[in-house]
Amino acid sequence: MRHVVASGCAFLLFLCVSVPDLSEALLRRCYSCRSRGDLGTCKDPFALNLTLAEQERGVEAMPCASGWCGKFLEGGNSFKDDEYGVATQRMCLQRGPSDNEERCDYITWNHKKVYMCFCQGDLCNAAPSVEKAMLLLVVCTALRYIATG
Repeated sequence: MRHVVASGCAFLLFLCVSVPDLSEALLRRCYSCRSRGDLGTCKDPFALNLTLAEQERGVEAMPCASGWCGKFLEGGNSFKDDEYGVATQRMCLQRGPSDNEERCDYITWNHKKVYMCFCQGDLCNAAPSVEKAMLLLVVCTALRYIATG
């Protein structure tokens, strides 16, 4: 049985090395929520992981066909976290920027000047995404648990 687990881990390592965007290709979701000022859990710092987000009212991990997620801040002039009028929204974008570059910048959105970030990958509009090595470690640990279970 250990040979099967070792073979499975070797195969997953091969996939992660040979297919660089494997995790992003398989998982394409974005957080969807909106908070204004101190109200809600959508604002930064975004302290929810997927498990907590599923239990939180008003926060969803939505499938995203384009794979491009966004987060924007609107309202106020300084975009400070403690400013009451600032709203934070996270969403799936129908399409990414024309140059396909992840970035944050001031843009005009629905006739308002907002600070927006564009990112590509699973739940990327929250915290930094899980590194492939960490993903591999979790899968190998699960396989080992199943094999010895």
